[in-house]
Amino acid sequence: MSEVLGKVLVVDDDEVIRQLIAVNLNLEGFEVATATDGQDCLDRVREVMPDVITLDVMMPYLDGWTTAEKLRTDEDTSHIKVVLITARAQDDDKRRGRGIGVDAYLTKPFDPAELIEVVRDLAARDQVRDQR
Repeated sequence: MSEVLGKVLVVDDDEVIRQLIAVNLNLEGFEVATATDGQDCLDRVREVMPDVITLDVMMPYLDGWTTAEKLRTDEDTSHIKVVLITARAQDDDKRRGRGIGVDAYLTKPFDPAELIEVVRDLAARDQVRDQR
């Protein structure tokens, strides 16, 4: 059994996209949990304690912007790396993401290889922080 590269919580209301991301990350060696929307993410994050969260922006109940803001303002989750994945590719959207403090921003349709590279890089940075 190979070493787990890190834990990822995949959050997307579209089951096909959620499973696509989860399968790709799992095949790459990540331990993956999923959530169906922002509220589900907030409900599960302490149980999972992921290194990285991939977060869709446009979701019912609680959108990705609000979810990311809540993650950043909570002492227990503020250190978790967040990758926003969205069809919204305007400069204003990217600025808003940076303002919230997200770690990466990918636009749909995304290249699964690019997503894996971004998540791997963020998880590795988290592990370096943990070793200090």
